[in-house]
Amino acid sequence: MNTHRRTEAEWDDQRAFLAVIEEGSLSAAARRLAISQPTVRTRISALEHALGTALFVRSVNGMAPTQQALALAGHVRAMQRASEAMVRAASSPPNGVGGVVRLSVSEFVGIEVLPPMLAALRAHHPGLRVELILSNTSANLLEQEVDIALRMTDPRQQALVAQKIATIPLGLFAHRDYLERRGVPKSVDDLAHHDIIGPDRSKADLDLAAQVLPSVSPQDFVLRTDSHPAQFAAVRAGLGIAAVQIPVARQNQALRQVLPSLQVDAMDTWLVTHEDLRNVPRVRVVMDHLARAFRT
Repeated sequence: MNTHRRTEAEWDDQRAFLAVIEEGSLSAAARRLAISQPTVRTRISALEHALGTALFVRSVNGMAPTQQALALAGHVRAMQRASEAMVRAASSPPNGVGGVVRLSVSEFVGIEVLPPMLAALRAHHPGLRVELILSNTSANLLEQEVDIALRMTDPRQQALVAQKIATIPLGLFAHRDYLERRGVPKSVDDLAHHDIIGPDRSKADLDLAAQVLPSVSPQDFVLRTDSHPAQFAAVRAGLGIAAVQIPVARQNQALRQVLPSLQVDAMDTWLVTHEDLRNVPRVRVVMDHLARAFRT
């Protein structure tokens, strides 16, 4: 009988552990890893055996991670990000510009702004492939979760390299059909009698709305959503008035700026990468291209 006790934590077992933590169940983790559920269960048991501790509490409701499991998950997540960064680095050809660049941008920028920029980039560098993460939260550049991030705040971490590429103004816009139907507001106070599309739970957006539209309560918004692309889609459909990035809204000939002298906000925009990546050809090319495109 083999009595040897394995004491090393295998990477495949750790990946299964992280998948269960993040997905919440064995079956969901199995789908994410493209393996069978019994295989996930076996890998979790092997990791628990190697570590000498229970990582999950089994119950009729699934598998609940222990406090120790939650503490260990951050270490495994960092290892996974490092592994993914290594694979992206290895994707670059020895000569020329190519490989995978992982890019994090806000939801609105990723949907409404970035696609034509990426099309132009690919036309010049067909060997590049982009992994696009749409999120309004900041990606972890220090752990190289992504190669490049587009941020609306100036990053302060010393290991990051930031380049300010634009200041994007916001204005109020409505569809011309809406304005023909409801009339054109002549003052901020007139907006209290119009259909306003605004934020739902985002504190930053609600604070901005209160500052710009003091006479309009969020409870009176005809549509409340924290999704900026959804707000813009509602404006294009003629549902009401909302704040939109001015350069984007002006590309739609059916939209009209409401109270043009009123600037809702101006967002400083930064391209950010880790200092270890700034001279990597695939990263440098994407950074330079996006900087030119935003300035244009």
